[in-house]
Amino acid sequence: MLKRIAGLALVATASALLAAPAHAGKTLDAIKQRGQLVCGVSTGVAGLSQADTNGNWSGLDVDVCRAVAAAVIGDPKKVKYVPLTTPQRFTALQSGEIDMLSRNTTWTLSRDASLGLEFTGVTYYDGQAFMVPVKSKITSAMQLKGATVCVQAGTTTEKNLTDFSRANKLNIKPVVFEKTEAVDGAYFAGRCAAVTSDGSALASMRNNEAKNPQDHEILPTLISKEPLGPAVRRGDDEWAAIVKWVVFGLIEAEEYGITQGNVDKLAAESADPAVMRILGKTEDTGKWLGVNRDWMVKAVKAGGNYGEIFARNLGPTSAVKLPRGLNNLWNKGGIMYAPPIR
Repeated sequence: MLKRIAGLALVATASALLAAPAHAGKTLDAIKQRGQLVCGVSTGVAGLSQADTNGNWSGLDVDVCRAVAAAVIGDPKKVKYVPLTTPQRFTALQSGEIDMLSRNTTWTLSRDASLGLEFTGVTYYDGQAFMVPVKSKITSAMQLKGATVCVQAGTTTEKNLTDFSRANKLNIKPVVFEKTEAVDGAYFAGRCAAVTSDGSALASMRNNEAKNPQDHEILPTLISKEPLGPAVRRGDDEWAAIVKWVVFGLIEAEEYGITQGNVDKLAAESADPAVMRILGKTEDTGKWLGVNRDWMVKAVKAGGNYGEIFARNLGPTSAVKLPRGLNNLWNKGGIMYAPPIR
């Protein structure tokens, strides 16, 4: 009898813990006190994070920052963007200079396990490629034997290039630069036979910086997997959960047809159980994260669901003109998949 009572007490305690609101966590507390999310972004990669001449930021990584700010503060404009070079990005996060890093950064074991960081998901499945001048008549990466290749220092890109060259005995000669702008400038000035980076970055570079984009070809060979996504400091599980679930929520929103244009209407009128749950109509999922009940309504209103964000910044009708490919939803031929909000 005593064992049965003790067992029932444990069940009751567990149920109470599950029902209890989450503690906000020190990062969320700091964000709410200052009234602003500080987000680390790139120094300029069109389609991902780039500022215009008036200092207005745009891109997929930027829209993720806005969605997080909307979910936790209620206003997607309450974001301070901190442009970071490749060597600066992890130090800025480790030191607390930024709250989150949303900067075309590849999730790898070494970064996830040894830098005091935690990756919160994948926002873009990419792969490393090469771009060459069409006039070079190079059609395969295997034709780059002995060639000079422009590459950015301190990146997975540089390591992948070295591995690819050694594995295929190509004796590729890397021409290394610290900043993206220097890599791009050197390639277009003819200092390298080819340039290598993530496919998305090469498409951005070609469509936005080449005098004539048709003069440059991205070779079909991909030499790596590059899952790009946001990262936060390790040690604040509550904050990591918020960033993770905002990204998941944007993917779930696309799957269930929740858009920037219809989110308010669906929140008021939808009878779909999944939609009602995602938008906080039947369940308060926000309490488990330490945010308001309508956190996903605000996140979607900030810039749309994942599909809308992709189309605007990277898709075939954008300046970058990339196919959706692997980044399509799992039920539309891609691998973009989110755990359910429930």
